[in-house]
Amino acid sequence: MSAAGSPLLRPRLLGRATVNVVVAVSVLYTLLPVLWLVLASAKNRDALFSSDLLSLSDFSFLQNLKDLFAMDGGLYGRWYVNSLLYAVIGAAVGALVSVACGYAFDKYGFRHKEKLFGLVLAAVMVPQTVLALPLYLMASEAGLVNTFWAVFIPVLFNPFGVYLGRIFARGYVPDEVLEAARVDGAGELTTYARVALRMLGPGLITVFLFQLTAIWNNFFLPMVMLSDQDLYPVSLGLYQWNSSASVSPEYYPVVIMGSLLAVLPLILAFVLLQRFWRSGLTAGAVK
Repeated sequence: MSAAGSPLLRPRLLGRATVNVVVAVSVLYTLLPVLWLVLASAKNRDALFSSDLLSLSDFSFLQNLKDLFAMDGGLYGRWYVNSLLYAVIGAAVGALVSVACGYAFDKYGFRHKEKLFGLVLAAVMVPQTVLALPLYLMASEAGLVNTFWAVFIPVLFNPFGVYLGRIFARGYVPDEVLEAARVDGAGELTTYARVALRMLGPGLITVFLFQLTAIWNNFFLPMVMLSDQDLYPVSLGLYQWNSSASVSPEYYPVVIMGSLLAVLPLILAFVLLQRFWRSGLTAGAVK
């Protein structure tokens, strides 16, 4: 009997084939909407509602791109800059805060530490939409409603990032290294900034990417906090245009083109930083 026909190998080959099929279906499920978005962004308004979406005729990619940045006085460019400010700066500051908190939970002892960390874990399970109204009331009391800070400040604090920060600190920063730095006369802040933070680089990038994705896709909080269109992120701006498209069909091509451009920063960030976050995700596996 051949090796391929061995009774012992049949379950293994069947299992491998099943895994490959599941992966292939998952890839198609993920890529087909993106493929449709790419094809639709190159079509004019009439071609979008016809059956020849895959044809190479009616190629209007450059015209749609020009119309996108000209629509409503160039609002899309403003929205894009707003999203970059909310997401990139917010994710960078939020990652630093989360990793610092996680490091403190792992390396320092203080009263009720585990109880406080339990509250952090409980906060992970609270949906962000539930917090939108309390955050709005707090922002209203502080006079921050309809300002940049009403959206920017809440995204700086991420309980899941704190949890990841503690995992990364445990996996990447040996206590012996910290003790050696203290013996050499380094203070706690110096030890963290010059020793621990360098070791936490992959974990910091991983938290940054999670934060970047969450903030870039954030929709409900800006919708609650903002009424000034000049402060909208891309997600909320495209939603408004899409709502107007039923009355003004000329918005359909620019909404699709805007959606295509909106996914590019996330793809670029994951491609450029993949070697860091892939190693960061395995931090808890070894110690």
